Amino acid sequence: MAKDAGAVTDLLAREAFSSAYAALPASYAGNQGVRLKVHLAATMAGMAFTQAGLGLCHAMAHSLGGMFHVSHGRLNAILIPSVVSCNAHGAGKKYAELARAAGMGGSADTIAVRNLKNGLIRLRRELNLPETLAQAGVDPRAVWRNVNQIVEAALADPCAKSNPLPAEDFLIRRILEEVTGRV
Repeated sequence: MAKDAGAVTDLLAREAFSSAYAALPASYAGNQGVRLKVHLAATMAGMAFTQAGLGLCHAMAHSLGGMFHVSHGRLNAILIPSVVSCNAHGAGKKYAELARAAGMGGSADTIAVRNLKNGLIRLRRELNLPETLAQAGVDPRAVWRNVNQIVEAALADPCAKSNPLPAEDFLIRRILEEVTGRV
């Protein structure tokens, strides 16, 4: 979805996502036979984002992780469904293609995007990852006490520049509301 994405990075990213989405539950369950698929997916994803960039999910994970000492992977898992919803206004077609490539498609792009978000939520649950910042040990009141600093750090992060929509204050606050609730 990143601004510098192209045909090759899109191909790598779609294959990486589809492979990881299919293999992660089995890998998490201890099936070592799928580990190579997970490693290959991670390598393809790295090749894609090295060229295309990342986006707001990673920028926010950097900001929140630095402040609250939660691992980057956990934060990405918490943030990604909300980021997909927000970015769908500018990258809905690509999200729909991603959903279809991973077997979660729908007849209309909006349905495919909804299925992608729901699929990510299901995967997060299967992997026993937290759904909210509170479940990751972050007091929602602390988020809102520090919201200006969080937003400022996320906007200054280089990853924010490659988000498919302009990374703006209101967008970050909207995502934070979804992952913390308004206190």
